[in-house]
Amino acid sequence: MIMISFRKRILTAVFRHNCRRFSISRNTQAEKKGLVLGVYEKEKEDENLRFTDAAETFDRSLSGRLRELLSTSGPPLKKGKNRVFYGIHEEFPSVVVVGLGKNAPGICDKENWDISKENIRAAVSAGCRVLQDQEVPLVEVDPCRDAQAAAEGAVLGLFEYDEFKRKKKFVVKTQLHGDSDNAAWERGVLYGEGQNLARRLMEAPANHMTPKLFADTIEQKLASLSDKVTIYKRPQSWIEEQEMGAFLSVSRGSDEPPLFLELHYNGNPDASQPPLVLVGKGITFDSGGISLKPSTNMDAMRADMGGAATVCSSIVTAAALKLPVNIVGLAPLCENMPSGRAAKPGDVVRAKNGKTIQVDNTDAEGRLILADALCYAHNFNPKAIVNAATLTGAMDVALGSAVAGVFTNSDWLWSLLHKVSVITGDRVWRMPLFQHYTRQVTESQLADLNNVGKYSRSGGACTAAAFLKEFVTTPHWAHLDIAGVMSNKDEVPYLRKGMSGRPTRTLVELAASLSSEA
Repeated sequence: MIMISFRKRILTAVFRHNCRRFSISRNTQAEKKGLVLGVYEKEKEDENLRFTDAAETFDRSLSGRLRELLSTSGPPLKKGKNRVFYGIHEEFPSVVVVGLGKNAPGICDKENWDISKENIRAAVSAGCRVLQDQEVPLVEVDPCRDAQAAAEGAVLGLFEYDEFKRKKKFVVKTQLHGDSDNAAWERGVLYGEGQNLARRLMEAPANHMTPKLFADTIEQKLASLSDKVTIYKRPQSWIEEQEMGAFLSVSRGSDEPPLFLELHYNGNPDASQPPLVLVGKGITFDSGGISLKPSTNMDAMRADMGGAATVCSSIVTAAALKLPVNIVGLAPLCENMPSGRAAKPGDVVRAKNGKTIQVDNTDAEGRLILADALCYAHNFNPKAIVNAATLTGAMDVALGSAVAGVFTNSDWLWSLLHKVSVITGDRVWRMPLFQHYTRQVTESQLADLNNVGKYSRSGGACTAAAFLKEFVTTPHWAHLDIAGVMSNKDEVPYLRKGMSGRPTRTLVELAASLSSEA
């Protein structure tokens, strides 16, 4: 008994000592930093590893040890793959080397994007996630010769919506390794945070993102920029005064009152400069109304306000960047629900411009609320109007998640949108606006227009765009149908599964491009 008791005391003391040592080790580790470095693919088998400038400098500080470890620890790193090394540097106990693909391939005309930028975003994202899983609190990131793309990859890759989970994803702070281009890094951080804001809005459950809560969220985000931004939260009485009958017809079925959000960002000191007007579809939940959707995947319709989310988030980002451009943002916000007050198939409503619409499908509601918002947009003498909407399932069928479809009456505006989407990697593709489709929505039995095409499913994205065109008189207008890019499974490697927030960065880059023209 005495021997057992003595042995027990010894084991307990050893256990406590080890626990204290482990605790000290963990605390020390928590104070350390992680590092993400880039390496390019070899172009020839016999050539040396091709590091980025930052990785080359780091390797020299280790007298070539990093190069040696990479050469002996496995096959050459391919694009998007990574390898982790521990204990090779006192300041950085964890070093992740990521594969960047071929060195500086640049813009690919076939893919319509800058391959180098996309490779950087994907690689940096993967490296940061490895360190997030290891609960490394501070990660320095190699600029990989494009600090903005590296920052976007880090910020977008680490985001995960866990608002209502008790177990949260470990929070990682990222910063630029070295000081080669801090301005570009900070710009990339703002671009990434802007898209993450759109993702957060789109992902939020519909009972936590009603029209009012949506508007309140945007107002809070812009609170510190009140000297440059004016916000109007127009109530139902104002919507009625504006004679927005199409918008009101959609909102009638819900107990949540509609709200028209109007944002004015005045970044150009010359107030006479015409603004870019961005219009976003803001259906905070879409049940389909009386034309009820199938229950399968209906929960995803909490993101049917993706157009409003991307538009408003892009304005928040433009304001944070202090872009010298004037922007007006418009977001008609409401729910589309079935009730005794809801619009019925066959009803006729009158839009703000006086045109009557036969509503043969209450699930084609986005074009109704946009019709009135587009009419109102002309009040601002716009340089251009761009609207974004998760408008049609037909767009998803046509193009999938590769690109957003663009319908436009302006070659100039199309050229700008295409150019900036190549930079952001969030691509767009031009679709037709033929009279062929216009005839299908203007041949209506009871009214001037029908809210669905004459041949129903055929060319559904095109007939929806043709419908919107009936409410546009400006020579520079573009409609972005973003239904196909609304969510991400695994198509975009630097976005986790869930709502994508696309194409927020493309809208920001459009505003930046226009500001450079001013």
